Amino acid sequence: MGVADRLVQHLAERVPWGLDGERTDISEALSAGVPSPRVLIVGAGLGGIRMAMRLRQAGIVTFTIVDKADGIGGVWRDNTYPGAACDVPSHLYSFSFRTEPGWSRRFAPQDEILAYLERCVADHGLTPHLRLGTEVAELTWDDDDERWSARTTDGEVLEAEVVVCALGQLNRPRLPDVPGRDDFAGTAFHSARWDHGHRLDGERVGVIGTGASAIQFVPPVAAAAGHTTVFQRTPAWVLPKRDTVYTRRQRWAFAHLPLVERAYRWWTYWSFEGRFTVLRRAGRLEALGRARFTEALDEAVVPAATAKGVPRHALVPDEPLGCKRLLQSNDWYPALLRDDVDVVTAPIERIVADGVVTADGVHHRLDTLIYGTGFAATDFLAPMRVVGRKGVELDEAWRDGARAYLGMAVAGFPNLFLLYGPNTNLGHNSIVFMLEAQIHWILEVVRDLVASNLTSVEVRPEAQDRDDAEVQAAAAGTVWAGDCRSWYKDASGRITNNWPHFTVEYWRRTRRVRRADLRRRARGVGSG
Repeated sequence: MGVADRLVQHLAERVPWGLDGERTDISEALSAGVPSPRVLIVGAGLGGIRMAMRLRQAGIVTFTIVDKADGIGGVWRDNTYPGAACDVPSHLYSFSFRTEPGWSRRFAPQDEILAYLERCVADHGLTPHLRLGTEVAELTWDDDDERWSARTTDGEVLEAEVVVCALGQLNRPRLPDVPGRDDFAGTAFHSARWDHGHRLDGERVGVIGTGASAIQFVPPVAAAAGHTTVFQRTPAWVLPKRDTVYTRRQRWAFAHLPLVERAYRWWTYWSFEGRFTVLRRAGRLEALGRARFTEALDEAVVPAATAKGVPRHALVPDEPLGCKRLLQSNDWYPALLRDDVDVVTAPIERIVADGVVTADGVHHRLDTLIYGTGFAATDFLAPMRVVGRKGVELDEAWRDGARAYLGMAVAGFPNLFLLYGPNTNLGHNSIVFMLEAQIHWILEVVRDLVASNLTSVEVRPEAQDRDDAEVQAAAAGTVWAGDCRSWYKDASGRITNNWPHFTVEYWRRTRRVRRADLRRRARGVGSG
């Protein structure tokens, strides 16, 4: 290892978003004869892949990754719609010890991200551990044997001492509850199930929903279709996307000068981290930001829009900046201003065989209907049934809303860990950062499980309640608690998805395991 590489690793191990220092006590314990725990990872997306990589690095190879799909990649396998790309800078959207210097642009497209994940799987020997086309229907904890049984939809039963659920929050497409949805006689599909065999050329296309996916696919759809009708309930804040294509010289520097790439990554991380200040409720920066973007829309977009019949309220949100997910695009407003694009704000009354009828009585005739209506984000592990200690079901434990200690552990469910669980989503930075912090904490618990010869570890209810109370109190002070509908909240209005602090605070809380917050059962001994 060269001097520059040693300096990079030395710095990285001591600051947020760095390489985890490699510890060997798992390997030492395994060498001493302690049984290697069987680990079942459910989900082969970003979180599942990174978890598997870290287990191998730690010396545990008794793990299996299952995924219901026939390929790896999670959301980057499923979302192949035109224009699909990351809205977090590419250099933040890669693993800390496996960075990617060859990104083509600042915001990587879907195919590059999927290819990156496929290389990670191949290069780190994960392929033999994959069980694709395998969907887990039920997880059940055995109190006597202290292990999990996973029953698949095919009736097979897999056993494991530890389960890591890496299903994410955006894996189940949500369709709108609109009367007549099944009556449409044309072609209809969700953006996460794009019909690439269907050509849109010259067609009358309707798009329901204007979230993060629609912002990306509507412009190319409008360019191909004969006419596009966008059905929008409320407008979103759509900010300029500061995208750029990396030059050959820049890519060479990223590949051959590790300090350059690391410095660029850190600079990007901290510049995004500072954006959390805008997300404070009734904050001055939020008010200034909203005023600035409103003024920009009124000057650059609203006059042309009103001239073509699009009302101002269809473009300028009447809600706090960041209350819903902040979107980024440079071609969204130009697409809406096209002569062959209509923006409809009247509520949808019903879907009929040849189109959509809105509450104002207008019949919009369509050939194709595309749902850009997002995902069932607050359902987390659904539709999987999870049964913990003493037969308690997770649905019952979460009857008042999903919650977990640090977003990862649920009282009454030993040796079960969640990646991208409740209150770990972000409104300002990269989820990869959060995943790596979570994986570090989970690995520390697994390390303790092996090194101390334990059979199970679970969070204490009082620790979970304390953590949840603090998170909800902090969330109440953010713009997400404002008067708007978003996937950050469940049906009751509880903010179940987002982390309400700077990410560096999450990194701090997950660096060390607070053993006083956990119940630990030694082999043949009661809980401690």
